[in-house]
Amino acid sequence: MTSAKPPVLGIEALWPRCLDIARHRRGEGPPQPALSLDEGWDDEAAELLALFQPLLERPPDGTPWVIGQLGQSLDGCIATRGGDSNYVNGAQILLHLHRLRALSDAVIVGAGTAAIDNPQLTTRRVAGKNPVRVLLDPALRLAPTLGVFTDRKAPSLLVCDAARAAEAAERVGADQVLGVPGLTDADGTPDLRLLLAALQQRGLRVLFVEGGGVTVSRFIAQGCMDRLHLSVAPVLIGGGRPGLLLPQRAAMRDCPRPPSRVFRMGADVLWDLDLRAAQARA
Repeated sequence: MTSAKPPVLGIEALWPRCLDIARHRRGEGPPQPALSLDEGWDDEAAELLALFQPLLERPPDGTPWVIGQLGQSLDGCIATRGGDSNYVNGAQILLHLHRLRALSDAVIVGAGTAAIDNPQLTTRRVAGKNPVRVLLDPALRLAPTLGVFTDRKAPSLLVCDAARAAEAAERVGADQVLGVPGLTDADGTPDLRLLLAALQQRGLRVLFVEGGGVTVSRFIAQGCMDRLHLSVAPVLIGGGRPGLLLPQRAAMRDCPRPPSRVFRMGADVLWDLDLRAAQARA
């Protein structure tokens, strides 16, 4: 007699196990066995697992681990010159964003993105807990009427220098303010290592930087991002707002070449870039 073949498992079987691992990491559930690519997944589930494994393997008590995402056009733009970014990427990338939110402890966006998009930053397209919403706003640019401060769908934190925390608390409430001592330098640029340390003190270790281009670029430039998901859509914007803005290099030999993997998501192509490995090589 021939032995029965193991069942072929799809994303509907994989995703609950991913969520169980994320819950345990947050201290909200029992330990979970590691997921393996040898468990009989179908092609779609196996590809999704391969993409998420670096995130799922974060230890519960580890140092902060940061994954970023940026969606851009073929010519490197994230929006038109006027700021219209709906939608650079397609539906599968949007679903991917919601999955990243569900697997992360917190989602981080810059003040510019929050002001333009007024995002909810919730997991409404997938099963899973909403992450803590972190708004990086050292200059206190954001209106207190934004949905993230009023809808109470998930905890929100407006991040500013501790010197302005009282002012921020008057705007959005003290429970929604994270004042970080020494966060900004003389020209207002935030020291993101201090932000990561402050979030770690709150038990937030797996962090998803969702945008925009300036914020993602700062995390990379300061060596504070472990991995980047860069999704490229088959569209040409022309003269739009650029995505990554990184320090210039004089010679190609000095340009980092992160280890990478490529995943197809509908019409879009997602590059999974291991920035930490690239830094170790430098």
